[in-house]
Amino acid sequence: MASPATHVPAASRPRATSVPATLREHSYLVGYVYSSKMMAHSCVHGHCEQPERISRIFDILKENHCLEKMKKLPIRRVLREEALLVHSQALWDKVLALHSLTEQDIADSEAYYNDLSLYVHPSTPYAAQLSAGGVIEAALSVARGEVKKSFAIVRPPGHHAEPDEHMGFCFFNNVSIAAKVVQLRTAVKRILILDWDVHHGNGTQRAFYDDPSVLYISLHRYEGGNFYPNGPFGSMTSCGEGPGLGYSVNIPWPEKGMGDADYILAFQKIVMPIALEFSPDLVIISAGFDAAEGDDLGECHVSPAGYAHMTHMLSSLAGGKLVVALEGGYCLDAIAASALAVTRIILGKMPPQLPPLTASEAATETIWQVAMEQSKYWKNVDPKASEPIEEVEPIAISLPELLKAHRQDYLFREHGMLEVPLMSQALIERFSAQVACTSDIMENDSLVVFAHEFGNLAVELDSVVTCNVRQEHSYLIDCSKSLLAWANAEGYAVLDVNVFPKPYAKSKVRPFALTYSNTDDDAPVQLKHTEDYGGAVMVYLWDNYIQLTAARQLILVGHGPGCAAIMSLIQQRAASVMKTVQGVVQVVGLHNIPATPRDAPALRQWYFENSIVVVPTTHPIFHDSKALKKHGSIFRMDEEKPIKLIIKAMPGIQSFIKEKFSAAAGTDANTR
Repeated sequence: MASPATHVPAASRPRATSVPATLREHSYLVGYVYSSKMMAHSCVHGHCEQPERISRIFDILKENHCLEKMKKLPIRRVLREEALLVHSQALWDKVLALHSLTEQDIADSEAYYNDLSLYVHPSTPYAAQLSAGGVIEAALSVARGEVKKSFAIVRPPGHHAEPDEHMGFCFFNNVSIAAKVVQLRTAVKRILILDWDVHHGNGTQRAFYDDPSVLYISLHRYEGGNFYPNGPFGSMTSCGEGPGLGYSVNIPWPEKGMGDADYILAFQKIVMPIALEFSPDLVIISAGFDAAEGDDLGECHVSPAGYAHMTHMLSSLAGGKLVVALEGGYCLDAIAASALAVTRIILGKMPPQLPPLTASEAATETIWQVAMEQSKYWKNVDPKASEPIEEVEPIAISLPELLKAHRQDYLFREHGMLEVPLMSQALIERFSAQVACTSDIMENDSLVVFAHEFGNLAVELDSVVTCNVRQEHSYLIDCSKSLLAWANAEGYAVLDVNVFPKPYAKSKVRPFALTYSNTDDDAPVQLKHTEDYGGAVMVYLWDNYIQLTAARQLILVGHGPGCAAIMSLIQQRAASVMKTVQGVVQVVGLHNIPATPRDAPALRQWYFENSIVVVPTTHPIFHDSKALKKHGSIFRMDEEKPIKLIIKAMPGIQSFIKEKFSAAAGTDANTR
């Protein structure tokens, strides 16, 4: 009779190499955050941002056996000191005060909160604190290496919440707070926030607008600023400021209906090239699923497979350290299916095969325009620059150089204008032969300074294959001609500044030194933005020429990109500008944001009282009440193209200049 087999505990049995190791809690690679307590935030009348948004995601992940492969991470309320890394004390107090609302209070305040696209409930503060705290814990667990990836299934969402205001279903900016906490408490410093919610994450972009340690990229429905949250902040030219210039990247869809092909093309051409160059330590997805097929609010057509492919691409960054934080998404079926597809990717599955895809014409054009804008800041983004091949480079002349020679000759022959010499080598390399003045500039008491770029070059192509230009059918539209002729006829001196900087071939990019000494032997002047070429030349001209003239009546006119150069001058020479300049004119196109002075209240008030802005009737500024209040007189014109806009607005501009000069002349007479 055989002796009974000795029982060997399972833990001590040798494991065959063909049998995978059993996952233990400490070996989970993916975590998740969830609490049904966040469902207490609800609207008595019903609302698309409903509690079931998170329970449906939780349930579908459980039904598909995803949660059993994920570590449940602790959830807690955000701490006051954490929230204040992004938000003001006033907003913190305002949100927490909601817990004391009665039913009558809620009814009485409904109109106020509707204006902010919010609803409130006594449980709102607790849910909002849990939502923010949950994203913090999800991000910290990845940053500290406890898990490789995590999914924060939270509500209310957060990306619309600005430092001083709750709005758009959002109370605290969950992702922004989490990013700040991670930077503060861990070794992770460079963070990419990818926001694919169908709405622009205005609050998140605002939180990091001047911060180069956080790269914010948003793909959103924009429609010229007419889609929520409205206004120009989500435009492709809204790229950051100060040290954060270039670290805000907006891909603004001009219409509804965008689908997988459009989003994936944007990832291939914009998102991934910039992300690879930035090389983040951590990636956070602001994962709104309201661009999903079936969402009536977003009206787009991204499939679960599309979200899977985007997640897969982002998983290749930061050594795989990825946090998915729920934002919007209001069709319960769509949000559940999309969240499941994303979760399967972070659990290690491959994305499903997509059918043959072709991006829409609107998306392709938008992506190209974004590439043109972002190529100023990122070497990996190159919208097919046309550069002379090496063998003909010694005999090649760029079109800007030809146009400069033509303009210099035209200004001299027609108006007797002379080139203004530039003494700084850095400015000579960028702006030689691009600044001209009338011969009476030093003694004339009325001076118009006009900053602009080249006119519109309209060309007819001989062939779409070779892109050769049919020269006899191509021409230059120069809007400055009418202004110069009028100024000369009125007897005004003119300083004409073409702020188009001479480009270097991308293979020969050199840093631009924006430091120079002024004529009074002061300390070198260091301009704020290393890419502010137009501002550099305007400040130089102000210090070395304009201030030395006899002009007692002075108007600054900016057209297109010249507006930014004019505003840079005003910002950096505020005291002397307010003392000398009688008026400012900005003529901007549909996709450009008219700038305003920052920081100094006196300068902002002076600008408000002495400026006009000319914009198209459909400009998104008319949907931004805050921006409107910063400008003095705003003229709407039924014209969207900047080149035609200034021509159509010329009578009004001329009247403004004459009115300002007449008022200044009267003041001088009274003084004498």
